[in-house]
Amino acid sequence: MKVLVIGRGGREHAIVKKFKRDGVTEVFCAPGNPGMREATLVDIEETQVAKLTAWAQTNKIDLTVVGPEMALMAGVVDAFDAAGLKAFGPNKAAAYIEGSKAFAKRLMEKYNIPTAAYGEFNNTQVEEALVFLDEQQMPIVIKADGLAAGKGVVICQTLDEAKATVKDMLTGASFGEASASVVIEEFLDGEEFSLMSFVAGDQFYPMPIARDYKRAYDGDKGLNTGGMGAHSPHPLISDEDIQMALEKVVKPTVQAMMSEGTPFTGILYAGLIKTAEGPKVIEFNARFGDPETEVVLPLLETPLATTLLGLLAGKEVQLNWLNDQTVGIVLAAKGYPANYAKGAVISGLEQLEDVDVYHMGTELVDGEVVTNGGRVLFVVAKGHDLAIAREKVYTEIKKIDCDDVFYRSDIAGNV
Repeated sequence: MKVLVIGRGGREHAIVKKFKRDGVTEVFCAPGNPGMREATLVDIEETQVAKLTAWAQTNKIDLTVVGPEMALMAGVVDAFDAAGLKAFGPNKAAAYIEGSKAFAKRLMEKYNIPTAAYGEFNNTQVEEALVFLDEQQMPIVIKADGLAAGKGVVICQTLDEAKATVKDMLTGASFGEASASVVIEEFLDGEEFSLMSFVAGDQFYPMPIARDYKRAYDGDKGLNTGGMGAHSPHPLISDEDIQMALEKVVKPTVQAMMSEGTPFTGILYAGLIKTAEGPKVIEFNARFGDPETEVVLPLLETPLATTLLGLLAGKEVQLNWLNDQTVGIVLAAKGYPANYAKGAVISGLEQLEDVDVYHMGTELVDGEVVTNGGRVLFVVAKGHDLAIAREKVYTEIKKIDCDDVFYRSDIAGNV
């Protein structure tokens, strides 16, 4: 079998590793990164849809998995479908559940899916947005409507901060076209968790839940990031909470997409928060989460290709999961998520034992692995419980030698 993974980060590396462990003979990644030793790299960008389609046809690819949201919104699945190629991911119309925060909020409002109260404003409605803010309680959440690489969300503590943020976003100073419209929503307090599901039409198959740590520094201090660590499962979320989320969020969302004429096939990621009224939606993603994928996929015993091909064929699938638990730590470049340098040499990786090392932002220079992004490496350990996995991963990452990276020391330390 020949499989293509589209993307370049830790999430895609996790998908590549899973395929190889399942015995897939040929795994390609476009564009990938040099740390993906398990894959053959293809020098095509994620949004070069015509080139990706032509390459997949020429090389007779049996299955393609789309990693990043920008590729989905560029219509890569639509193009592959039109060419008769099997691609697992939503088409562009269905991907709007992530591509537009306002689309997702309107969908949830229409179908009574629990989420925060909100207002929606575009760049011709700055004054209306400011008046709306005068009537709200602080803190409040301001979200760029479009894709902003996971950085288009600001939690504002004061009214002045909220007004300044809205002005910056709607004038294009913050996130360009992505914030030509904004969603202003109430701040929800509670325990957050991530619930991903394999979805095909009206069928969905949930994965183990995960917890993602967004803030840069220990104690949830510092700026929001793309994620500084994760673990699976999340002991503070009960089986009853998960069942309620499936019944109140995932199932009605899958059915809503069908009713709207935009049936969803792919990975539906629900970012949820446990409130006094039950789980509510913070956000939807239309693809594997990052860094959640890196801690969830190692728990899947069932071959991934078999699962995805079965779903694409409209078949029921059976998923088997390990009873193990996982903890993952991100090593990020100093200064991330603000300004950071690249090119620092990383050594000691070959000394790590019994953990998975996913490359998020590295490159090879003169045979040496060097930093080439904000989030650089993600190290994941498995264990019979979180404490064992946590001790293992923190022991192993001490073997990595690089003067220009940092990591949080409190991942999975308070559960």
